Amino acid sequence: MKLAHLDTPTGIAGDMTLAALLDAGVDEAAVRSAIDSLGLEGVELRCEDVVKFGFRAKTVHVVHPPQHAHRHLSDIREILDRGALTPTARDLADRLFYAVAVAEARVHGSTPDAIHFHEVGAIDSIVDIVGCAVGFDLLGADRVTCSPVPTGRGRVKIAHGICPVPAPATAELLKGVPLDAVSVDAELTTPTGAAIVSVIADGFGDLPAMTVSEVGLGAGDLDLPDRANLLRLFVGTAEDVPRGFGQDRVFLLETNLDDETPETVAHASAKLFDAGAVDVFALPATMKKGRSGVVLSVLCPVAKREACEGVLFAETATFGVRRRLLDRTTRPRREATVETAFGPVLGKVGAKPGGGELFSPEFDACAKIAADRRVPLRDVYRAAEAAFLSAPPASAAPPAGAGNDHSHGLDHDHSHGHDHDHSHGHDHDGGHDHSHG
Repeated sequence: MKLAHLDTPTGIAGDMTLAALLDAGVDEAAVRSAIDSLGLEGVELRCEDVVKFGFRAKTVHVVHPPQHAHRHLSDIREILDRGALTPTARDLADRLFYAVAVAEARVHGSTPDAIHFHEVGAIDSIVDIVGCAVGFDLLGADRVTCSPVPTGRGRVKIAHGICPVPAPATAELLKGVPLDAVSVDAELTTPTGAAIVSVIADGFGDLPAMTVSEVGLGAGDLDLPDRANLLRLFVGTAEDVPRGFGQDRVFLLETNLDDETPETVAHASAKLFDAGAVDVFALPATMKKGRSGVVLSVLCPVAKREACEGVLFAETATFGVRRRLLDRTTRPRREATVETAFGPVLGKVGAKPGGGELFSPEFDACAKIAADRRVPLRDVYRAAEAAFLSAPPASAAPPAGAGNDHSHGLDHDHSHGHDHDHSHGHDHDGGHDHSHG
């Protein structure tokens, strides 16, 4: 499986991403040809090597005639339609622009179609986004991950006035994306960069286990006082998971409890599931001074980490919660009902590597039947498993892509929708006043 990982120690922007893709070996001529096919008169893509804080990297700049157009989403789509883009690249570019449009619409209380793009509708940002879409299509990664993203701090001047960093649309795009605290008074992540990670990234965290074949470095225009302003793109391979199985990242939250009753732990566990936890379990432990206690562990999606931590602090007397990101492989599954002598039983059907399926009856469904029929619970379980083996439900094959299978080729849609590259710090030197406080 081919992997790509975006390392964002100083944030991410459209031009930095495109530069990193080219530096990692993406065919520059093919990217230029795709951009030329858009029919944007007088546009030229300039690529060169630079040195940032002693490190060589690549930069890209878009040279174009003066223009003052404020484009709508329909105008952007007309430009994409006339380009000679592959269906995958065309779709990815459209999703990036749509992500920005959705974010801007939410910020301004409008609709995606009514929003007119300011900085992201400028020619340089259009070229960046289309170039990145083409670049990722050419890269052909099966899975793209990204490190936690720093936004920077201070203030930035945009078309709507002076705003705090992250700018409003950027903040919308970064919902569900782990952020990193970097104390730099600058806009480190632009709306274009935020759209890229929200739409393209399958997961977030540290560099995944992989055999690295290429490392591309893309430099931003902004010179930082104490570090290199670089985005790194790692490209490599890893062992394939079984076909159809999914991969994602989850947080493992843990806390040690030695002053809670079993009933309190059970109540907290139920609340954690309500907050979006994937799994909750408690292990016995001997605490300090020989006290008996439990280690309460929670697996939750990245976007649910804050909510689950809130439950732990609200429902237990813990003074601290440990957390770490874990990679996870998920089995494709679907709900199904089997017919037994006791009546229909609901359960889950899961795929086996290499073919075949397994069936797991739902406890609540079996318990209700056992109570209603006054039969042992284990008899209902066995009857349901036997029914599946003898006559699996007709729709036995799990749907393609079930079980969190992002199966890249870059058509996983996170539909965050926003993309306005304010050309701050990273993207382009567009003469904007960055007025960082």
